[in-house]
Amino acid sequence: MWDLLTARDDLSKTEVRPMPAPELVDGEVLLEVERFALTSNNITYGRVGDSFGYWRFFPAPHGWGRLPCWGFARVVRSRAPGVAEGLRVYGYLPMSTHVTMRLTPGTARADVPDRAYVDTAAHRAEGSATYNTYTAMPADPFDNHRAVWRPLFSTAYLLDHDLSQAEPAQAAPTTVVLSSASSKTAMGLAWLLHRRQIPVVGLTAADKVAALTRHGLYHHLVSYDAIADQNLHGPVAFVDFAGNPDVVAAVHQRFAHHLTHSIIVGATHWDAPAHGGDLPGPTPTLFFAPERVRSLSAGIGGTELLQRMDTAMRDFVAASTWLRICEHTGPDALQKIYNTVIGGHAKPEDLHIIKPS
Repeated sequence: MWDLLTARDDLSKTEVRPMPAPELVDGEVLLEVERFALTSNNITYGRVGDSFGYWRFFPAPHGWGRLPCWGFARVVRSRAPGVAEGLRVYGYLPMSTHVTMRLTPGTARADVPDRAYVDTAAHRAEGSATYNTYTAMPADPFDNHRAVWRPLFSTAYLLDHDLSQAEPAQAAPTTVVLSSASSKTAMGLAWLLHRRQIPVVGLTAADKVAALTRHGLYHHLVSYDAIADQNLHGPVAFVDFAGNPDVVAAVHQRFAHHLTHSIIVGATHWDAPAHGGDLPGPTPTLFFAPERVRSLSAGIGGTELLQRMDTAMRDFVAASTWLRICEHTGPDALQKIYNTVIGGHAKPEDLHIIKPS
């Protein structure tokens, strides 16, 4: 039993530590982590961990954190009523072999889907239902894709919905510009926009332009150092997945008169300084997916929303034959691929799945 700990003040520093065998009390369960996905999204959780409370989900020794990820786990010991040993769930997990939770069967709420369980531990009381809910799921051949895409493609789905519902005063964009075009959420959003015949411009590092061009998700790809040379007309929406203030400033300065939306989603450039300074054009606004899940679930229900997102996700995966599953087993392999991801060297087509043991 082990944990991967990350230094909260330096995300590039990690340490694998043995985990003592837990002694469960009434109401607790022990889950064995089966597999989880590792993407730049996990780095974002660490970068904004203090301001968004992500470090609270899985407590760690002072100065260290357990970065959250998404994946599958099975209940191996239970002292919680209504939670049977052998139960397999999908949800928010630490990068560990095991985790102790206080799971209870989900209550009847719009934002909690059917067949769900909720972690009611005190340290998670202020967390969103999106992160505290665990959905019962039997093994399925699609599991590796679901581990990667369910949180990321869901965010893309919600962004696409928002952009399609632009207020009359904010003309619907005729072009959408995405930073960090190689990130998984950006690729999912590009596919959804492309399906609605909305031209998408991807901003990326110069050495990733060729690979992304082969995948056919973007109408046009631009390296970060060439933003000032671009010409776009009509209403333009900018969705920032990179969190790099220099990129944000360059986009605003070049397209200010055409920008109708400037949306901040992620921070794949984890070591860049925070947004700051006055920018021409619309004020960048933060997009927080759990809030959109709550509002949409209120209208159609959490189960129906998940089904719609799952259908779109499966269509995306079926259309993206270039995607490649890469499985890694054990703590050494985890640290190696973690360094690849945090160093910005992960390939867009690679989907990294970690099996702790």
